Amino acid sequence: MDLAGVAAALRAEADRANERRLLTLAGDRARGLDAASRAVDAVGEDPDVTAVTTREIGWAERIDPQHASRLLGTTRDVVVLDTHEEFSPNALGRVVGAVDGGGLLVLVTPPLDDWPDERTDADERLAVPPFTVAAVTGNFRRRLVGTLREHPGVAVVDVDAGTVENEGLTGAGAARPRGDVPVPDVATYPTEAYEACLTADQADALFALERLRGTDVAVVVEADRGRGKSAAAGLAAGSLAADGRDVIVTAPSYRNAAEVFDRARALLAGLDALADDDDETHVLSATGGGSVRFFDPASAADLPGSPDAVIVDEAAALPVRRLDSFLDAPATAFVTTVHGYEGTGRGFDVRFRERLAESDREVTDVRLHDPIRYAAGDPVEVWAFRALLLDARPAVEQVLAGATPADATYRALDPGTLLADEHLLREAFGLLVLAHYRTEPDDLLRLLDAPNLTARALRVDGHVAAVALLAREGGLPESLREEMYEGKRVRGNMLPDVLTSQLRDFGAGAPVGYRVLRIATHPALRSEGFGSRLLAACHDEFDDAVDWFGVGYGATPRLVRFWARNGYRTVHCSTTRNDASGEYSAVMLRPTSPAGEALHDRHARRFRRRMRDGLSDALRDLDPDVARAMLRATDLPATPSLTDHEWRVVAAAAFGPGLYDAAPGAFRDLALAHLTDPMADLSPRAERLLVRKSLQAWPWKRVAADLDYVSTRQCMRTLGRAYRPLVERYGNEAAAEERARYK
Repeated sequence: MDLAGVAAALRAEADRANERRLLTLAGDRARGLDAASRAVDAVGEDPDVTAVTTREIGWAERIDPQHASRLLGTTRDVVVLDTHEEFSPNALGRVVGAVDGGGLLVLVTPPLDDWPDERTDADERLAVPPFTVAAVTGNFRRRLVGTLREHPGVAVVDVDAGTVENEGLTGAGAARPRGDVPVPDVATYPTEAYEACLTADQADALFALERLRGTDVAVVVEADRGRGKSAAAGLAAGSLAADGRDVIVTAPSYRNAAEVFDRARALLAGLDALADDDDETHVLSATGGGSVRFFDPASAADLPGSPDAVIVDEAAALPVRRLDSFLDAPATAFVTTVHGYEGTGRGFDVRFRERLAESDREVTDVRLHDPIRYAAGDPVEVWAFRALLLDARPAVEQVLAGATPADATYRALDPGTLLADEHLLREAFGLLVLAHYRTEPDDLLRLLDAPNLTARALRVDGHVAAVALLAREGGLPESLREEMYEGKRVRGNMLPDVLTSQLRDFGAGAPVGYRVLRIATHPALRSEGFGSRLLAACHDEFDDAVDWFGVGYGATPRLVRFWARNGYRTVHCSTTRNDASGEYSAVMLRPTSPAGEALHDRHARRFRRRMRDGLSDALRDLDPDVARAMLRATDLPATPSLTDHEWRVVAAAAFGPGLYDAAPGAFRDLALAHLTDPMADLSPRAERLLVRKSLQAWPWKRVAADLDYVSTRQCMRTLGRAYRPLVERYGNEAAAEERARYK
């Protein structure tokens, strides 16, 4: 069978089974693209085709690989992905879902035997300084090639030799016809909404979303891609708007929510209830006064206009702090992908489920299983899950239940070991997925090929109990440090970059360190000491080889305390919130050599000085518990330097009739000294008062309301009393004399 015959046979079988097939065209790039054009001609008349390539072509719509995300939420008969240039696992993850049932995914690749050892632009991106491209491996591509050659439904054609290595046919029979979708007898949404559902699963999800008509409710809709969850959310939004309700829809970007709006728009139009459709502001207005409005997550968190309901699409791509804010709406739906390109439902399950359980919301869960665009068991979906580890998961809880850190064995997870043990790879990567709210297919590439990354794990009875991913940073030559100091971004060196370009430390890139990129403990073993045990083992292994260990993360009190317990100390707090996480970021260091100690000490001193004034400026809205934790996690306590007069003012306010406003700077310095003192013993509430008033300079009325004081006067008196032990601990002779006046 020749190429045309292979393409035609694949398309015919795919169409008959309502599945998809994958055609690999391996060899010279020009020959491969020419073969892709001939394959498109062979699949039938006028197919809807998109080619993702950097090359100009005349036989199909072309999208640059960097813009492959435009295919998310769309469908094509054929998608051609050119892997010769600008190829990444992310691009593959974006395009594979755009192929409709009966369609073809065509990969144009280098010769399969040579591809793993070729050096590409993707390898250049992995070669972070001081590493060169020669240090990058081809392990990801080697594994990918293996899946292409082994998996059912995947054809391989050598375009150089003109030979067919594998025809890719599975012998699948005709697809079973879909059954009718029933309308629930007690449905309150319009019948037209249920008639728009394509599967019983989708109708079940829509029925669950009827709960959004009430209050104090949360609905969680989970599914793999292609199951119609966003369409169900759109039908719910349109139904609510038709009933006169105001619905806010949010997602990482409007592109993610486009399907929601398309379905809501179509339903409102079908009901003759669409009053206005503003493309610019993404607002659908209904004739009865209802609306569907899109806001980005940061804006939606403020619940503008006091909506009746909020629908969060691609919820797994947002962090818990952001998701938590949407629970302030009367009714909220969280629609999330379980095994997807943009975030993971497993991370959503582990972290946000805990918050939902603690809330006062009545939670309804629904899961969609049946694909809509293609039949269940589609071989291309199964292949993509395996190739990109979209369905990687940790070990089942039962095999680790009851384990202790003493039961665990520490071991390296080098790429060779991971490639040789698919079970180990899936467990380790599954835990790394849980460690971060947004894990990408590119993360698998980095794990297997990046020369600056090192993975370590604790295993119990052969199963991964905890895993850490370390990134080597620093050790940069002076010329590169000069460029970094002048503003050039240097890939793969996050901590040296922050300390150099933002904090103006020319020498920060010279010491070598390991940044803890991610660390995760199996959900069945959390809070049992596995994370600390794993960090301690990493420290024991690498302390003599580097100058520092470090970490940067979205700061919460619990996380700051965890890193502080493991010897990490705060050296920086970002002055803006992370757009995705909604948190301020903390940077912490754990020095392991004299060079590391020098780096830490100078930045710890600067951090303390910055926080003195920054908390009343850029960090004025920093959570006081985060500020307390960050300041307490320092190794260089502040020593208050007050004049005799300032000590008298503070002592008089603490023990007598003195006024805070007579010397606010003195109160600030004393608060900073207390909050960086490891021996300090004020109550958490009193320390929050120090942060809000003395360091963040909030008005008295706002402080009293924020900290639940019954009056401004009570708040002022409480602040004075909070300073009494500080005067006694740090005060000089003048402070003692003033204090004695009021004994």
